[in-house]
Amino acid sequence: MSICSSLARKFPKLTIIGEEDLPFEEVDQELIEDGQWEEILKQPCPSQYSTIKEEDLVVWVDPLDGTKEYTEGLLDNVTVLIGIAYEGRAIAGVINQPYYNYQSNEKQKLREHKNEAKAGPDATLGRTIWGVLGLGAFGFQLKEVPAGKHIITTTRSHSNKLVTDCVTAMNPDDVLRVGGAGNKIIQLIEGKASAYVFASPGCKKWDTCAPEVILHAVGGKLTDIHGNALRYNKEVKHMNSAGVLATLRNYDYYASRVPESVKNALVP
Repeated sequence: MSICSSLARKFPKLTIIGEEDLPFEEVDQELIEDGQWEEILKQPCPSQYSTIKEEDLVVWVDPLDGTKEYTEGLLDNVTVLIGIAYEGRAIAGVINQPYYNYQSNEKQKLREHKNEAKAGPDATLGRTIWGVLGLGAFGFQLKEVPAGKHIITTTRSHSNKLVTDCVTAMNPDDVLRVGGAGNKIIQLIEGKASAYVFASPGCKKWDTCAPEVILHAVGGKLTDIHGNALRYNKEVKHMNSAGVLATLRNYDYYASRVPESVKNALVP
């Protein structure tokens, strides 16, 4: 309610598509965010976007990505995703991690409770990663998996035989099973995983729009399992029915290992 209502009030000509149904009733004023992030406004707008009209933009919103993990207390899996698309292409995005550092905060509280000396500065709870194609991505330290290591990140709660077959075909050194598409893309850009492989329908456009931008802004690549770019115009179906394949580097290595049986089972 807060994200969609705030955007709609400030930019009434936007098309906003969210995972949750948009509220029709008048929203409590306390939920309306009308501030701006000055740090972003100091940046130059990439010239290719300077003439874009508000009504030509589609905003894809997932207010809580990693819902199952959230209910189970795995709070570091949770992200808030806001992606902006123009002419069907994802061009700007925000990944907010509201619980980033929550474990550090819990440890800090325990130390204080035991009257132990504080080790270093207090960890700040939460962070926001954002990016615009042609400008870059900000709010994190870009890191790559060591050369020659193949670490796959994939679904924790939506696995099946297709997903498993595709992951196995990558001949991985390690497999991470975590929640949330936003969280998996963060693993790629922070050097924890080298490829995000999800050979199944289930992921939606609001799951991939914002994360795709962050990845593309630092030279990575996100496609469906066939290698097709995802489209984000307002008429598209919401389901990414041909799955997701994403890497920070060496995309072709992973794409070449997707089994034909998996491709045949997943129709774009």
